[in-house]
Amino acid sequence: MNFDLTEDQLAFREAARAFAEKAMAPHAAKWDAEHVFPEEVIREAGDMGFCGIYTPEAQGGMGLSRLDTSVIVEELAAACPSTAAYITIHNMATWMVAQFGNADIQKQIAPKMASGEWLGSYCLTEPGAGSDAGNLRTKATRDGDSYVLNGSKVFISGAGATQMLVVMARTGEPGSGPKGISAFVVPADSDGIHYGKAEEKMGWNSQPTRQITFENVRVPANNRLGEEGQGFMIAMKGLDGGRLNIATCSLGGAQAALLRARNYMHEREQFGQSLAGFQALQFKLADMATNLVAARQMVRLAAYRLDQGDTEATLHCAMAKRFATDACFEVCNEALQLHGGYGYIREYPLERYVRDLRVHQILEGTNEIMRLIVARRLLEPGVAEAIQ
Repeated sequence: MNFDLTEDQLAFREAARAFAEKAMAPHAAKWDAEHVFPEEVIREAGDMGFCGIYTPEAQGGMGLSRLDTSVIVEELAAACPSTAAYITIHNMATWMVAQFGNADIQKQIAPKMASGEWLGSYCLTEPGAGSDAGNLRTKATRDGDSYVLNGSKVFISGAGATQMLVVMARTGEPGSGPKGISAFVVPADSDGIHYGKAEEKMGWNSQPTRQITFENVRVPANNRLGEEGQGFMIAMKGLDGGRLNIATCSLGGAQAALLRARNYMHEREQFGQSLAGFQALQFKLADMATNLVAARQMVRLAAYRLDQGDTEATLHCAMAKRFATDACFEVCNEALQLHGGYGYIREYPLERYVRDLRVHQILEGTNEIMRLIVARRLLEPGVAEAIQ
């Protein structure tokens, strides 16, 4: 097995790092403190191709693999995990529109999302259907050449500041479960859409999070993604990649935290020597690096499996998301600890990394749900042997 990045991947990494260090890192603390959604910087990322990384080239994207995507996103997240995470959510929504939209949608909407001209929000979670997404209640009722949407979505990233919404809604009868869900792309300024207040969050402050209410919102039938009843399948396919995206954002944050901790250990002196001279702290740093590298390899393996269309890709994505988001949060937490009291104040970015990475253990399916996915699959005959 060759674990080296290709020449193209190295070029992607350098381009993403240069962009992140210039356009994102100097402003990340201000975006966090002032709750600024950096739309212009995100659109600059679109100029680089980073708003449609794995969207097909025919629809205006870069057409890259999920492994390529992970290499790029890790560099963006090292500068600002919150903004990078929104960019990945936009990428997921854009891919859904490009992959499952009809010819008109692929021609008229997908390219503008892939370029970053139009930003997108992904609307799945509801007040009563978070982890239990198959029981969502937002209703889409067919009325001639349109559907009429009614219901609510919560915890929607970018809501109120984006131009397109990818919405999962029930077209089947109540009780039809996942088979009764369909997907739609909906202009964010449609009549009948109401946005709630911006949520006050622990982290992810560079992107607004709001509730969205749909009140008799009329959506052309042409805006349906895929066939009726395929929405849950589309959501799950999107979430495989989404879980890798959010795990990769954890890698970027942890990598930045680890390097800052290492540098601080050389700079800070206590008891007549630098922190780097204390074996206990050396061991802590070694464990942090080991766990980070293990997490990175799990994410890249899962990305490779997804790119290859492996039958166990969902299993690998769930395992990678669970392990990477847990391990990388601990890396950031330990990096803060190594900074002592300075890690707890906003002059240093460690507390921001801790706050931003904490939510990664919750979204795109909580890590408890990841364990459930893994355990259920492993309990089926022959699966445990298949992942060796």
